Amino acid sequence: MVCLGNICRSPLAEGILKSKLSNDFIIDSAGTANYHKGSSPDKRSIAIAKKYGLDISNLKGRQFVISDFDSFDFIYVMDESNYQNVIKLGRSKEDFDKVKYILNEVYPGKNFEVPDPYYGGDQGFENIYQMLNEACENIANNLLHNND
Repeated sequence: MVCLGNICRSPLAEGILKSKLSNDFIIDSAGTANYHKGSSPDKRSIAIAKKYGLDISNLKGRQFVISDFDSFDFIYVMDESNYQNVIKLGRSKEDFDKVKYILNEVYPGKNFEVPDPYYGGDQGFENIYQMLNEACENIANNLLHNND
């Protein structure tokens, strides 16, 4: 799960997907920028996660690195900027093929963006929770179905 700073959208997506899958799956999040390396998620992301029974308070921000292409089968980005920044680090068609817009899991091929709620109010965090929850539900169902 990748967003800009790894404190709002991507840690929320990480927490949501982890809640839907077993520990057999490795789920992580990162940011394309290094602004918040080592920081906890935004207090509003923590609050909306808690509202839905998830605890993401222990997550720490990190920056996306090239080796993430080797560590993960899928790299879900939140928006066009994240997509471009991750693709720039790709080394091969195999790397590029791993990078997907997370909302394409709900709206295939549309490349819709999860808006960054950082500068908005609490409703923005509710809205992105709902978007990410639906996308993560589809991701989990696909992963579980494909691993039967």
